[in-house]
Amino acid sequence: MIIPPRAPASSRISLLVSDIDGTLINGHKEVTPATLAAIAKLREAGVRLCLVSSRSVRGMQMYMHAIGNDTPSAGLNGGEIVDAGGTVLETQSLDADVARLTVETLTTNHVDAWAFTGREWLIRDIAAPYVPRERKAVQFEPTVVDSFEPYIDRIGKIMGATTDYPLLERMEIELQTMLGDRVSSRRSSPWYLDVTHPLANKGRAAHRLAALLGVDPSEMACIGDMDNDISMLSTASLSVAMGNAPEQVAASAHFLTGTNEQDGWAEAVETLILPRAAGRAVGET
Repeated sequence: MIIPPRAPASSRISLLVSDIDGTLINGHKEVTPATLAAIAKLREAGVRLCLVSSRSVRGMQMYMHAIGNDTPSAGLNGGEIVDAGGTVLETQSLDADVARLTVETLTTNHVDAWAFTGREWLIRDIAAPYVPRERKAVQFEPTVVDSFEPYIDRIGKIMGATTDYPLLERMEIELQTMLGDRVSSRRSSPWYLDVTHPLANKGRAAHRLAALLGVDPSEMACIGDMDNDISMLSTASLSVAMGNAPEQVAASAHFLTGTNEQDGWAEAVETLILPRAAGRAVGET
């Protein structure tokens, strides 16, 4: 992926839009004390915090509660945007024929296909390798179905899951090439591929969240760690890639912080976001 030249990072930040997995939380799926302390400092400085994730909004709830969320959020990579109270403001669903072709392509290539329809997580095989992992992560049960057909016109995201990481990387490219501007095909981890409506991408979601809060895009910072974060990192006025991010993700950001196991999120807030809060230039007291 070719990343266009970046303008210098903004010196004024009013909003931080953050990914969750691999970014806000550590490998144990925890919001650490250092991160909670950094969130409190953001509030004191008047910097708003919004979460955007490949998870459904339902699967984000435990973290929105943990951080005392009082802003709109985006799930399914922007396919579902809700206000602070959880009211759905906007949804983006895949076209039915696109959803069918995506499921068929993944299945033919021996990649497990899951479907998300807002509050529902639909699977066809309860014994698939990553089902226990996802259950633990989102803290709700999947619905086992024989077919996705009854839900085909309201699927917000199809997720491909496999232990064959190189295969999933090929599927990311193949589906994007095959379906073109009808989808956004991006990996959210080495083992998960997210296929969503083209408007359901984190770049657009971040700008929608800023608009809902009345924040100028020039005052928006974004932080993330995976391919599905590139669309927001490459367009944010200040962008931070986690230390655990792959090379192509790091290349799309202004700055690199520590890993999610090293409290890299808190480090980014302390060293990059807070010095720019309320229009203070870096180095000002």
